[in-house]
Amino acid sequence: MDPFDDPRLTAMGLFAEVFTGLSSKTSPTLAAAGLSEVDFETLIRLARSPARRLRMSDLAAQTSLSTSGITRVVDRLERDGLVERHACASDRRASYAVLSEAGAERLRAVLPQHIEDIETWFTGLLTENQLADFLKALRVIRDVVRPCATAGVREASRTARTRTG
Repeated sequence: MDPFDDPRLTAMGLFAEVFTGLSSKTSPTLAAAGLSEVDFETLIRLARSPARRLRMSDLAAQTSLSTSGITRVVDRLERDGLVERHACASDRRASYAVLSEAGAERLRAVLPQHIEDIETWFTGLLTENQLADFLKALRVIRDVVRPCATAGVREASRTARTRTG
């Protein structure tokens, strides 16, 4: 067998091509809203987290950024009024990044077009079963290669349930 025809290389190449292509199709909508891809990722992760907040360390773990990298992103988003920082009551060393109402409004403004872009260039190209299988496969891979990608979510959900229940 020719080592250059290995289907594993094909899978990795196709995945990289799809990701790059999708980024090029969706980033203009984000840029028009004044957001970079990393800004959007940070804001949407906060928006989809319990109480719209995450510990800074968990936010770094969920993104592809280092702790110092996420600090710089949050600093910029905080200056723009899209994120607030709150001290952690139980650990003075920790702080939370919290989606501000202005940040939520910015997301609400960009989401309809962003979701339309996703539908046009990604999910709308797949059948319902293909999409369900694809999401399941992505989660299997994600849980192995990025086990910290959901850092803080389960703990925050448990804490919120304890407070409300």
